[in-house]
Amino acid sequence: MNLILRDYEHYTKRGMIMSLGAFSISLAVKDIKASVAFYEKLRFTPFGGNIEQNWLIMKNDDCIIGLFQGMFEKNTLTFNPGWNSNAEEINPFEDVRVLQERFRDNGIEIVEEVDIQRMDQDIS
Repeated sequence: MNLILRDYEHYTKRGMIMSLGAFSISLAVKDIKASVAFYEKLRFTPFGGNIEQNWLIMKNDDCIIGLFQGMFEKNTLTFNPGWNSNAEEINPFEDVRVLQERFRDNGIEIVEEVDIQRMDQDIS
């Protein structure tokens, strides 16, 4: 355990840790009610969303899953910069535009880039 902590501190001090925000996996499900029943057996509880709109966020401790029926084709890894696992704002946090640049600088291929101009317009 101390080795892991020391390594974490090493990377943090050198700015090598990215604060990606709350992590969840978004699941494309065929039957949201059956999916909710399954995850409730694993002790996940509803945390957000609207089952009548075919989407629901469920949580078990710090594990978060999103169930989405008919909204997208594939499962997705989701990071929410600026939120912790309780959907509470954290500050400071790394803006998604900064994260995009850091990904690019680290050789990570970006399939769909953030529309920076649109974000700037939405903010102002």
